[in-house]
Amino acid sequence: MSGVTSATGSASCRFAQYFVVCGLDTETGLEPEELAGESFEQSPIRRSFKSKVLSHYPESTDRSPFNRDAVNMLCMPRGLSFRSQADSREPRFHSFTVARDDGTHSYGFVHMYYEEVTSAQITAAMQTLHQMHHVEHHSTSSSSPGSFQPARDTLYVSKALCLLTPLPFLLAARHFLSQLHQAVTSHAAPPLPLESYIHNILYEVPAPPPGRSLRFHGVQGPIVCQQPGPGELPLGDYPLGEAFSLLGVENLVRLLTSVLLETQVLLYSQDYQRLMTVAEGITTLLFPFQWQHVYLPILPTPLHHLLDAPVPFLMGIQRRDDLSLLLPSHPPLQANLCFVDIDNHRVDPPEDLPLFPDQLELIQELNEVLLRFGLQPYGTATTKPAPAAPPCFSSLVLEDLMEDRRNGNLGGEELAVLDRLQALARRCGGGGMAGGKTLERAFEEEEEELKAAKMNVQLREVFAGRFTSMFGRYEEFVIHTAPDLESWLGNREGTSNFDKGSFLSAQPATHLHFLSRFLETAMFSSFVDSKVLSRWADREPLQRVFDGRLERERLYNTFEDDPGNRHYRKCTVLLESVQAMERRLLKADHTAIHPHLLDMRIGQGRHQQGCFPRLQADVLAQGHHTNKWSSRYTPKRPLTTETTSGLDNDQREKYSPGRSLCQSKLLDPSPSAVTQTQRGFVEGLLRECRVKVRDLLKASECFPGSRVCEDIMMTFCDVLDLFGCSLFFGTAQIWSRSLRPFVSDWSTVWILLSNGSDSRRLEEGEVGRARAWIHLALEKKLLSQHLKLMLANHDLIRQLYKPCAFLLCEEEREQFLFHLLSLNTVDYLCFTRTFTSISIPYRVVITPMKKLSIAMTMSNPWVCVSGELGDSGVRQIPKNTQEIFFQCQNLGRLSTLQLGQENSGLLAKCLVDCVIVHNEITGHTYRFPCGRWLGKGVGDGSLERVLIGQLVSPGGEEDSGRWTGTPPEQCSPPQSGFTGSLGSLGRKLSSVQVQEDTREAVNNLVKHFHKAEQERGNLTALLCGEEGLVRSLEQFLLHGFKSSRLFQRSVFIWDFVGKFCLHLSTELCDSLCHYANAINASPRNIGKEGKFQLLVCLGVRDRLLPKWLPLLAECHLTAVQYEKSALVRDRAAVHTLSRVLHTLHEFPIALETALVKGVDL
Repeated sequence: MSGVTSATGSASCRFAQYFVVCGLDTETGLEPEELAGESFEQSPIRRSFKSKVLSHYPESTDRSPFNRDAVNMLCMPRGLSFRSQADSREPRFHSFTVARDDGTHSYGFVHMYYEEVTSAQITAAMQTLHQMHHVEHHSTSSSSPGSFQPARDTLYVSKALCLLTPLPFLLAARHFLSQLHQAVTSHAAPPLPLESYIHNILYEVPAPPPGRSLRFHGVQGPIVCQQPGPGELPLGDYPLGEAFSLLGVENLVRLLTSVLLETQVLLYSQDYQRLMTVAEGITTLLFPFQWQHVYLPILPTPLHHLLDAPVPFLMGIQRRDDLSLLLPSHPPLQANLCFVDIDNHRVDPPEDLPLFPDQLELIQELNEVLLRFGLQPYGTATTKPAPAAPPCFSSLVLEDLMEDRRNGNLGGEELAVLDRLQALARRCGGGGMAGGKTLERAFEEEEEELKAAKMNVQLREVFAGRFTSMFGRYEEFVIHTAPDLESWLGNREGTSNFDKGSFLSAQPATHLHFLSRFLETAMFSSFVDSKVLSRWADREPLQRVFDGRLERERLYNTFEDDPGNRHYRKCTVLLESVQAMERRLLKADHTAIHPHLLDMRIGQGRHQQGCFPRLQADVLAQGHHTNKWSSRYTPKRPLTTETTSGLDNDQREKYSPGRSLCQSKLLDPSPSAVTQTQRGFVEGLLRECRVKVRDLLKASECFPGSRVCEDIMMTFCDVLDLFGCSLFFGTAQIWSRSLRPFVSDWSTVWILLSNGSDSRRLEEGEVGRARAWIHLALEKKLLSQHLKLMLANHDLIRQLYKPCAFLLCEEEREQFLFHLLSLNTVDYLCFTRTFTSISIPYRVVITPMKKLSIAMTMSNPWVCVSGELGDSGVRQIPKNTQEIFFQCQNLGRLSTLQLGQENSGLLAKCLVDCVIVHNEITGHTYRFPCGRWLGKGVGDGSLERVLIGQLVSPGGEEDSGRWTGTPPEQCSPPQSGFTGSLGSLGRKLSSVQVQEDTREAVNNLVKHFHKAEQERGNLTALLCGEEGLVRSLEQFLLHGFKSSRLFQRSVFIWDFVGKFCLHLSTELCDSLCHYANAINASPRNIGKEGKFQLLVCLGVRDRLLPKWLPLLAECHLTAVQYEKSALVRDRAAVHTLSRVLHTLHEFPIALETALVKGVDL
């Protein structure tokens, strides 16, 4: 049932907050806009002058104080413009948004038109300026373009009518301002003074309740607005169809991806409203997330210094045809900048921008939605036959329909149509109106608006569906550790509220590049924080809507059981999503009271065509005309604002530590405000640097070498790049001029990337090399040292930095370097794992046992180094040396090393202590312990060893004994404690300890495969390392072996396996014998220890090991060779071990080539 409502008395529930008039102040005269960047060579009529707020009503409100300077700049971003009668003077419309310090927004809607200058003082001043310009530039013609003669020309100046609202009621505000301007330019006076209509919109028209629509009256007819219901998407009046038409579907998806990853986004267009359409369209598509950084879709000329802000931003600037462009056709390349040229339909995203998950399928679904509404995928309208013109509805037809209504001959739908026709007829004055608009045309316009609104909802539902699919189970990964609100707020920055590693491990592999970076953004952190906070306070409105959608999805069980193999599912609620909105727009739920005559002084409100009157301030200062409907409705807080209900002021301040920037100060161009804004940028950067360092340290500890580490490293580079941008020069200039003189690694990076093929993964030019340098310096643990050296050159820093730059301040510079210094406690392989195609020089040194001088003879030794990216191939060591230097493609993190020599008799033998491999670029040193003989007639007679490496530290062999903060990986079994032979066994383990070691080795393998693939370590180390499966099984088989008491001979387990194969022959025994014989037949001479190691590895790979152990235990040779207390003679122990090993059958075990080379099984 439709009701009449009013908003008198409560500013928070009104449709509009302020009505503003901006323009020329005749009392102050013409003041040039000095910050416009214009040349005095231009004609004065083409220059910009300062505008002023001429009037605004009311004076102020408690919840939304009036910001005079900000509103003035945003109403007229270029200042005042003058025109003559020969110039185009078409009215223009644009909107803007103003952020307040509490995170809420106000929306401004501006109708700018040209009004004749009636002040003789202003006309004379313009004539004087033209005469001065004529003399200075020796103009030869008084009628040249841009000239002005008062006797011949009529001077016009721009004026802006603005309406400020708490919600983005774009269409309603535009209609109201347009009707107001038409009343000013009309020959006939409006029915009521303009004050009546302005007073009505300010004090008597409420915002529509959630889920309802409202009809109010402008100067020439009714206007309808609506607000979504509690379960619907928030209000979004800006036409998304226009944004898709301007940029195209693929470009807009790329732009959305850049915004989601919080890059710097710069919009560029000649039309201010296009800037707002794209910016607001993108931010509405972010649901349920919210942009957390600088947001200025229209950046006025006096605020262009904010383009140098070293923080993520979303800003727009106007293209100027009459001036040299603020940006060249190709803007300076910045690593983190997305440049959007709206007029030329171009989006230049940052380099290495990941694809949005299921991007191709998403684009296809968006294309289908656009086609349903008559738009081609790339924005052009489809060519359809022109529909037959609907009949013109005359007043006679309306009278007949109204008679039917009175007689009860019309149904519900027909009544709704009649209501629309009556409203259109009133708006058009029957058959036509002064502007030439017919009822037919008005009906078509209303249909177009309804169509655009439906398209908006369906496009937004597609994206909302994607986020629902991606984050449908996000609540399962939210970490709740704090017992109460105060403890959580007090330690908020030091704790993690989301299990990123587990969440990513459950996602499809193709989504990880985007999701791992998105989880590091402020908008996602804020979203998770709001979820945690909801335990003690009201949920954020957007999160409440999103969680409600997730609950409905779970109710209908639409989530897939295996999110890692998720398939693309199109949005299924497109049709039903628009039904409620369509009903609201077709039939208003409430009607505001009509404008009425106010108590005005005689002579006020007189109509003068083309001139906006001086309004009577006393009747517009406040709404003192109450009525019986004043308090019938008090709307809820709109969905587009942030709320922290349940928090006191101190708690609310703790909850928003990231908002160090005072939003109101961003729009203040005064020097003191600029300084305060820059200080806020500095504090935010230092805080972000601290957080990223903490995240890097934590991720390196929990997920070494994982995708989580890589993407935190990427965002860390973004932060350092923002530090570089604070130089207010191009980033490339900073790095190239400041690093080259000091850091030799710069030339190394230059050569490597110039010769390699990894440049495709980097931004071109200096920016890409700078990021590569950061990766390399961090891997070498020299980043803080290098930057300290760079910043110590005060002359160069003063040359590059502006005086206000924070790195010129000692305290901030030391904080920055201190945060970077803490990164030296962890080993990073960010350079090695990022630039995989470059050529790396390696140095290999063989270290013999120093106590045995005879252990130095080797015959044609060789090495083959293997890593996660490949192997070096066989490299022959020069004669009479124990060292080799070679260069090959990046091997990644090193894992194994094959060391061998030729079979050249009994004298060619060497007791090798270890092998050292040094990466000459990153400085990483790997130690491959051996502790065994290499040669015939000694040890197990091996001429080849497969050694397992461990990362020691960056810095070379001299640091080989110093461990870093990261626990080393398992390495080759050392000499002391284990060599695999009985004669050299240095210690005996109890049966309990042997069984515990075996279970732990198997457990480590199980945990390895249960990790996400990108988080797994080195499988070879878990199999063959010091605490690996091979060693634990050998200890199991050595336990209770009788031969350890005989002559102290070196008897190996492989000898026992060989005897077993000779005496037994069954089907299972045949498989064991087949493997043993194949290993013995291999051309490689890997010795008895190596053969046993290979047998165990092959048995695990082929799922045969649990079957072989009982055969060995039941063999009659076992009773002869082992004591009764031996584990291998304990059936329960053997059965338990077989069951434990059987748990490895479900995992695909792939062996390194270095282990199985030469064996064909």
